[in-house]
Amino acid sequence: MEHKWRKLFSYYKPYKWLFISDMFFAVVGAAVTLVIPLIVRYITNQVTALPLNDAVQMVLRLGVLMIGLVLIEFVCNFYIAYYGHIMGAKIEYDMRNEIFAHYQKLSFAFYDNQKVGQLLSRVTNDLFDISELLHHGPEDVFISLIKMIGSFVILFQVNMPLTWVAFAFLPVMLVYAFYFNTKMKHAFKQNRAKIADINSQIEDNLSGIRVVKSFANEEIELKKFYKGNSKFVDAKKRSYLYMGGYNSGLGALTTLVTVVVLMAGGMFIARGTVNASDLITFLLYINNFTEPVKKLVNFTEQFQNGYSGYERFLEILDVEPDIRDGKDAVPVRNLRGDIKFEDVSFRYEDSTDKVLHHVSLDVKAGTYIALVGSSGAGKTTLCSLIPRFYDVTSGRITIDGIDIRHMRLKNLRDQIGIVQQDVYLFAGTVMDNIRYGRPDATDEEVIRAAKLANAHEFIMEMQDHYDTDIGQRGVKLSGGQKQRLSIARVFLKDPPILIFDEATSALDNESERVVQDSLERLAANRTTFVIAHRLSTIRNAEKILVLTEEGIQEEGTHEELLGINGIYAHLYQMQFRKEEAAAPS
Repeated sequence: MEHKWRKLFSYYKPYKWLFISDMFFAVVGAAVTLVIPLIVRYITNQVTALPLNDAVQMVLRLGVLMIGLVLIEFVCNFYIAYYGHIMGAKIEYDMRNEIFAHYQKLSFAFYDNQKVGQLLSRVTNDLFDISELLHHGPEDVFISLIKMIGSFVILFQVNMPLTWVAFAFLPVMLVYAFYFNTKMKHAFKQNRAKIADINSQIEDNLSGIRVVKSFANEEIELKKFYKGNSKFVDAKKRSYLYMGGYNSGLGALTTLVTVVVLMAGGMFIARGTVNASDLITFLLYINNFTEPVKKLVNFTEQFQNGYSGYERFLEILDVEPDIRDGKDAVPVRNLRGDIKFEDVSFRYEDSTDKVLHHVSLDVKAGTYIALVGSSGAGKTTLCSLIPRFYDVTSGRITIDGIDIRHMRLKNLRDQIGIVQQDVYLFAGTVMDNIRYGRPDATDEEVIRAAKLANAHEFIMEMQDHYDTDIGQRGVKLSGGQKQRLSIARVFLKDPPILIFDEATSALDNESERVVQDSLERLAANRTTFVIAHRLSTIRNAEKILVLTEEGIQEEGTHEELLGINGIYAHLYQMQFRKEEAAAPS
């Protein structure tokens, strides 16, 4: 717990002078609101008893003083509102950088068990709540305590009985405010849940709009949406009921304090124990000790939201990256691409079953290796071990005789190019997406990579050529075009080791031929692993490995494996018959 608080306060350190100045102006602003009613009391008590000319001069002087105090209060409140929020935004900026940088260090194993929406929430909603707490929390508590304690001390000296009458309402106001605040908190939580359901429903509908329209089910979707939307309105009604009770109740109690103080003050004046100027002073101070009640109650909610957000923030920071550079990691450059699997076994951390069992494999530099087998046999997993997306459970993998766990992670991955079936393109231009393969590449190098990937021709047919915006995830491109851009990225990277993960399985025949030509051109003289879906695309592989749940069951060339008439031959014949049946007669 102490560590959490120490870390939380450490975020103030770079902005300590901003924090100190913010607190200073908060104190000065609160003090001004306490001083002005005392000046009014002095005028009504002392100045009105002076001769007319003296009284007028004194009122003018005190009026100028009060105007000056109002200007000071304005400056203080502006400083708190502007620079205080700037400090909060800077702290939020630092924390967001910290958590985003940490996200980049975490491995696939972490992301396999997480929802992107939840991770995004830590960077947005949680950090906003934390920054609001760190900015407003100390400031609100400080100002509220100064106003409440200051008002009580001043009024106690003015008239003790009337002070007890005025402050008798504070416990009632606190209990009332806490009760309705708790109710509002639960109601608003329900609101957030309902709006999250609606957002999810809208996203689901819009993502599947083609299915909706193909089944002509627009009416059904509207009914589902109306139902969810009605629940949201019902939740809103409940939250507004509590909000109405909170605001109107506290407003009524504040007015009631004024009424009771007036009644009690009137009786005390009639008895001669209070004069009119003291009663006026009390009325001016009422807002000074009732307004802080709202601030303190709001602070409790702010603290709950901010601190729970902070704990969720720490939960992520406390996750240690399971794949990182070891102390003995060495930089590597210009690897040849000799890859060895030495008795490698692997299982996912939440699974007791091994995906790979004692796999041993020796791949010489420049060799073209194809991996085939049924789904779940471990083809993608085996390839994911090479760039250390996951670490082996036992055994080891070496490249050029060096254990990959002893290489610097960035250097290792710089030597490997991956082309996947599900291509991810970033929002931006064609040029930006190809240059992602090597951010320091020149325009000429990007264009050369596009030509090698058979992408230049279709790029030049686009409206703005290489400056064409491709939309979110490349929505404006076909599957074959996306794939060729991803291949161009790898051409630009120019690594000695390649991994093709079913790169053509989702393409039509014509696109597949173009992409396959690009892939073969890319694979020349590089160590290449191909996870094959269509066996016809790997006939020329120098070695084909057949994986099952028991490990590598068969290996050889296409002709050798057909000659064995085993698993590969069976898979090939099945696929050949399917393609033959699907071909137009």
